[in-house]
Amino acid sequence: MRVMKFGGSSVADAARIRAVAEIIVDAAASDRIALVFSAMKGITDQLLSVADEAATGSATFGRQCDEIRSRHLEVIRELIPDGESTAAAVEALCDELAELLHGVSLVRECSPRTRDLIVSHGERLNCTIVTAVLSSAGLNARMVDGRTIIRTDTTHGSAAVDFKSTYKLIRDTISPDDPIAGDVPIAIITGFIASDAHGVTTTLGRNGSDYTASLVGAAIDADVIEIWTDVDGVYSADPRFVDSASVLGAVSYREAMELSYFGAEVIHPFTMLPAVEKGIPLLIRNTMNPSAPGTVIAEHTSAQAGLITGIASIESVALVNVEGGGMVGLPGIAGRIFGALADAKINIIMISQASSEHSICFIVRDHHADPAVSALERELELELHQKKIERVQVERDLEIVAVIGENMRGRPGISGRLFSALGEAKINVLAIAQGSTEMNISFVVHRSDRKTTLNAVHRAFFPGEVR
Repeated sequence: MRVMKFGGSSVADAARIRAVAEIIVDAAASDRIALVFSAMKGITDQLLSVADEAATGSATFGRQCDEIRSRHLEVIRELIPDGESTAAAVEALCDELAELLHGVSLVRECSPRTRDLIVSHGERLNCTIVTAVLSSAGLNARMVDGRTIIRTDTTHGSAAVDFKSTYKLIRDTISPDDPIAGDVPIAIITGFIASDAHGVTTTLGRNGSDYTASLVGAAIDADVIEIWTDVDGVYSADPRFVDSASVLGAVSYREAMELSYFGAEVIHPFTMLPAVEKGIPLLIRNTMNPSAPGTVIAEHTSAQAGLITGIASIESVALVNVEGGGMVGLPGIAGRIFGALADAKINIIMISQASSEHSICFIVRDHHADPAVSALERELELELHQKKIERVQVERDLEIVAVIGENMRGRPGISGRLFSALGEAKINVLAIAQGSTEMNISFVVHRSDRKTTLNAVHRAFFPGEVR
């Protein structure tokens, strides 16, 4: 049993949908499959934009709505012979969307609940078309609205899943015990969208279609969950900056989570959890290059030849440093610092503190730097006045680089090789952090040094590799 999820870039237009249909027909010839689809590329953003436009009271939202309608009808004309019934279904969905937007424009407000309903049209429109395309290709395709099989709480925009109810609904709808036969329907499932206990539309947040695929796979105990996207797999480093970066054949769940946190092209960590709990491997594949083997993400992988698995980075970050001789031995100062940042809803990406306790530095997104300083100056006003804390400083235009790999654990010399490579490349390191798992060494450099840093580190751990 294979669950295959296709993202927006895989179904961007008629040509891409035709290519996806060929992949699916080949898969259905030998395996039982269930399919999850995102909206066509750019449609979700356009729906969010048109909702905001309608909320201003402007009547011009109709133009964008017409563009969405025309784009989907054009795909039908190109791909589906005798597609009148499909076109009628798409027209009905677009009429519903237009009525919703008209209502929003009248009240000049788009509530989170209404926004979820509006944005749900992207997946519903696309799956209506894909179901018809696959049916015309000879498959017994059946559209399954994600709202009928995924139950959530009432939070809109990023709802929490009720796993027990959801798994039962999925199993009842898509039974893995059915025999592989021509008359067994292939489920075409709308990703990203769900509903609460009262049937009200909710959404699962960004990367929600990946989450849908993971939930479906976990519910039916799939053998593999395939995430079809526009890259060949997980790279050893960002190929935009490292020419010798190569696709990794396999990474562990933990490595994938670390790499994706640092911006690598990997499935989002949160969306992996249902699959991880069931021990189901995920396979990253490229619809533009279906012959590529992709990257397997699993609990255990074969031993890697290298000491590390990959290098990733986060750009546009700032370093905030709290410094002062009066901090030494002062109980609770770290708690107050991080409590103040939590109250200001500022996410800390990385923390570093010297054993002297003379300073604490942490990394935040660049746009959080000024709010962080303001929050800290309010919280530490007395200590700053008494000179126990000398200053709260900010340094901007920085990059976090992370060296990641399970094989680093218990292996002497990793840090030596890393910082020797940085020294030879004349890279100045501003802060360093390593967890006790020994699976990640993170350090901060100036953003202008990003390419030099990534290449220097990649050469140190992947010598002689050329893509």
